Amino acid sequence: QVQLVESGGGLAQPGGSLRLSCAASGFTFSSYAMSWARQAPGKGLEWVSGIYSDGDNKFYADSVKGRFTISRDNAKNTLYLQMNSLKPEDRALYYCAKEADSSLYAGMDYWGKGTLVTVSS
Repeated sequence: QVQLVESGGGLAQPGGSLRLSCAASGFTFSSYAMSWARQAPGKGLEWVSGIYSDGDNKFYADSVKGRFTISRDNAKNTLYLQMNSLKPEDRALYYCAKEADSSLYAGMDYWGKGTLVTVSS
């Protein structure tokens, strides 16, 4: 079955960096687009970034553009999110999600359990 396991969350200072990873299994990772989404305390789910199956097309929410970088290693079945210049408002539970096809148009169909990112001095 599909499994997505996030890691790399933790406490960072404002202006600091964290790198999230998502280990995927149970499906042909290289055939599907992947996304990151987050949910801040008391708020709804926010899509953060997505990447096509081949890794060449990447998309970002305006709130993270220029600060976060999504990437993937299809040989290792792993998705990454490099987060730089972190702000207190980036504090959230970050989820890895599998898209239903190789692009970002079909929607997300599987989710991990999330990794918590806290940004505080």
